Amino acid sequence: MEEQEIIAGLKARNRKTVEYLYAKYSRALFAVITRIISDKDLAEEVFHDAFIKITEKITQYDETKGRLYTWMANICRNTAIDKTRSKEFSEKHKTNTLDDFVYALESQTGTAEAVDGIGVRELMDTLNDECKFIVDCVYFKGYTHAEISEEFNIPLGTVKTRIRTAINALKKKVDRI
Repeated sequence: MEEQEIIAGLKARNRKTVEYLYAKYSRALFAVITRIISDKDLAEEVFHDAFIKITEKITQYDETKGRLYTWMANICRNTAIDKTRSKEFSEKHKTNTLDDFVYALESQTGTAEAVDGIGVRELMDTLNDECKFIVDCVYFKGYTHAEISEEFNIPLGTVKTRIRTAINALKKKVDRI
């Protein structure tokens, strides 16, 4: 299906379109969430919530602001970040067990493969190290600009400039694809 067909089908609440969307994008979108939330069960819950948001808020999608996948990935990312900031999450994750740590290490490989499957790794490799680091923190680890600035002792203006530079560079690369 072409992107326009998917958007029209979602707006029409077409079940086959929703099934197609899930089949085509679920692994990549789930990978976005697992970069932020390592607990598999919780990540699945967040993915479910995010997927419902995607189907319910499709009328808010503006194709002039970006591609459908980018919009969906941002919904997944924001839903995961919201979950990590919730009181329920912070109380549950005050201490991690050894099993949680081992599972997180094991799941990183699957996440990287899912993200690589859509060509993100190649695009990221075209960025300089500073921009790559900032993009990784913001889009894959769920940091806010202010958190990056504070935690890594980088001026906030520099963080924002590097994000802007990276996004512009990535847009040029994607437009060529």
